[in-house]
Amino acid sequence: MVPVSPHTIHQRRPGARTALGLAALTAATSLLVPATPAAAGSAAAASTSFAAQTLATTAQPVLRQGSRGTAVVNLQRRLAALHYDVGSADGIFGPSTHHAVVAFQKVNSLTRDGIVGPRTWAALGHPVVPKPKYTHSGYSLEANLTRQVLYLARGGSVVRILDASSGKSSTPTPTGNYTIQRRIDGWRQSDLGLLWRPNYFYRGYAVHGATSVPNYPASHGCVRVPIPAMNRLWSVIGVGVPVHVYR
Repeated sequence: MVPVSPHTIHQRRPGARTALGLAALTAATSLLVPATPAAAGSAAAASTSFAAQTLATTAQPVLRQGSRGTAVVNLQRRLAALHYDVGSADGIFGPSTHHAVVAFQKVNSLTRDGIVGPRTWAALGHPVVPKPKYTHSGYSLEANLTRQVLYLARGGSVVRILDASSGKSSTPTPTGNYTIQRRIDGWRQSDLGLLWRPNYFYRGYAVHGATSVPNYPASHGCVRVPIPAMNRLWSVIGVGVPVHVYR
């Protein structure tokens, strides 16, 4: 917000091959979002195994918001292993899964449509693994305005990746190095709209939950994230946590 006051594939037995691929996928993606740098390293190392055992040999369905079933669970587990904020692996492609897919597509320079088709499945096998620009012993936040994502980092590793929308061109988000100065545990009515659980890092600029988080810069200067994502993030961060904003 603006400042406010204060591939070889053998064609033998395709059905068995598909079942085998799905079983391997389930086994290879059983991790949830790790909370430590050590877990982050193991997830990155698992990427090659995941690609070799599943994506290169198994035709994957196209998934989008509203999809349900085992394939969605596999997708959610894979995203979680790569540190994307997906919520629970419940087999329902809802808003949290949609935003996790969009964030993954942003980081991997794919079309930001939230649809998991061939290109997104392929990238899940060989993903870009982002690194934080700054290292802190504790938690920190990094808003990458070029990618339009928010990183939760710790000890030199990205431990969670959130979909985000920063300031549009007429009301840009200020870049720089800050800390969270104050927070409000609830809704904040500002002159330009409602902010859910805002974490103010510079004057009236905050990282906050919002009902609308499009796949492009759209805010009045704040860094928006989905409301469920903010709820999952809230207890991890606090006053004094570093916030780095850059392009």
